[in-house]
Amino acid sequence: MSSIFSKIVAGDIPAYKVAESNDFLAFLDISPLTEGHTLVIPKKEVDQLFDLDDETYTGLQLFAKIVATGLKKATDVKRIGVVVMGLEVPHAHIHLIPMNKADDINFSNDKLKYTPEEFETIANAIKDALREEREEEV
Repeated sequence: MSSIFSKIVAGDIPAYKVAESNDFLAFLDISPLTEGHTLVIPKKEVDQLFDLDDETYTGLQLFAKIVATGLKKATDVKRIGVVVMGLEVPHAHIHLIPMNKADDINFSNDKLKYTPEEFETIANAIKDALREEREEEV
């Protein structure tokens, strides 16, 4: 059975995408802990992170690093927290959570609520920051 993330990859379910490659996808969490809370996944459906083959695992980590760089720039926070829980969706994924204090990554906290327009604005800010990062590298 396909996970909700596989359905997002297939385009069957919409998502607020911030970055995409042939093998990986990053999109906003629809129940974010902080503004910009992003999920990074391999397009290949594998339940647990440590069950990924080495190439996919390292590629996912490197892709997450790129996304985190743009995310930090877009949200102007002290750090980007990295969390791997994997209990809610049977598809390997990494949470990138903008944070200014440790409690920002407490999953017991109330989730933020945004309108579709607000999600779009946040996603576009992250995409713009990633685009600027690439231009600075050239």
